[in-house]
Amino acid sequence: MSGRVFPVLLLSLCLTVGSVQSQGSPQDTFIIQYLERRLAQMEERLNLCEQNTVSFTQKTYDLSSDIRGFMSSLSVLRSEVKSQVDGVSVRVERVERELEYLENKIPAQSDIEMEETLLEQQIKAAELDLLKKKAKIKVEHDCSTALSQIKSLKIVTKAGDTQGSWFKDPSEQSAKVYLLSGVRNNTLLEYVSLQSFTERTSTSSAKVVRLPFQWQGTGHVVYNGFLYYHKAETPNQILKVDLLNGTLVDSTLLPGAGRIPVYSLNPDTYLDLAVDELGLWVIHADPEYGGNLVITKLDKGSLAVEYTWDTQCKSRDAEGAFLICGTLYVVYNTRYGGRSTIQCLYDIHDTIHSDESPVMFFPKRYTSHSSIHYHPGDKQLYAWDDGYQTIYKVETRRNDQVAAE
Repeated sequence: MSGRVFPVLLLSLCLTVGSVQSQGSPQDTFIIQYLERRLAQMEERLNLCEQNTVSFTQKTYDLSSDIRGFMSSLSVLRSEVKSQVDGVSVRVERVERELEYLENKIPAQSDIEMEETLLEQQIKAAELDLLKKKAKIKVEHDCSTALSQIKSLKIVTKAGDTQGSWFKDPSEQSAKVYLLSGVRNNTLLEYVSLQSFTERTSTSSAKVVRLPFQWQGTGHVVYNGFLYYHKAETPNQILKVDLLNGTLVDSTLLPGAGRIPVYSLNPDTYLDLAVDELGLWVIHADPEYGGNLVITKLDKGSLAVEYTWDTQCKSRDAEGAFLICGTLYVVYNTRYGGRSTIQCLYDIHDTIHSDESPVMFFPKRYTSHSSIHYHPGDKQLYAWDDGYQTIYKVETRRNDQVAAE
């Protein structure tokens, strides 16, 4: 409406000025000039007002667009907050239900005190039972022998794969020799004597025993005519097989064993069984104990665990180990092969300590051992050295400290 009024007003003023000029008076001329100036000023102001109006209209449009964008974001944020609040509400309700369930399940204070007393009694009884077992191992066997030197080396022959194990049955008056070639197989060779094994011309001189299951690694032993070995494809199952007929007699699972190789230089062996003057043992490594070696005493008849000792001997750079009178001797080497040394030992009687014992060296030989088995009767080590069957003669001394006890 205002846009139409201003042009009409200007037109009427122009007509008036024209009529006045036509009449021609000086005073009228002054008034006309004054009116012309005022009209020019009004025109400038009208143009400025129009420009401001256009600018204001653009700003209003931009602000409106921004507000619409903010409203859209606010709507999304409100939806997310609502979803989170709903989730928190659900979790709070679940916690309330669980608290209510626990409140109903928590026994009375008197019941808790009775259960704590019973638990303490059971713990004390278990500790006493373990101490009795440990004392029984110490008392029943007058074992006061300690390794003093690995004296000599004898290469018996070379047979089988580069890895394997061979040994004699440490039972009294048993001269049989056993050979298990490779780290996974189910065939055992039995020879009537060491001479028969040394002078063999073919496997025809040996009794072939087919085992019910394959073995894993090289940590096997024969004891009283029974083969004890780690069953393949299992982490910690030990089998007991009667070698008269090759039938499975018993088996057991060794708790906590078989998670890492027992020796880092023999990565295929996870359980290493051993026999000494005290009986049947299992050596393994525990990753939760820094990879240190653990020794477990087994009952040779029932395979029940009698006692377990954590040692300070590392499995890293170890290639084998053996026991003499309840003392673990760990053999170390390098991954390139070389001269083996005994650098760590652990005595279950706590009479011999590694820091008090000198490093013992093996006689020079080929590369590295894949198995080492001690024979308590012969006082010899039966080792497998890159396919060579080797015997080490060991010297022992009487441990005066043990004898005094």
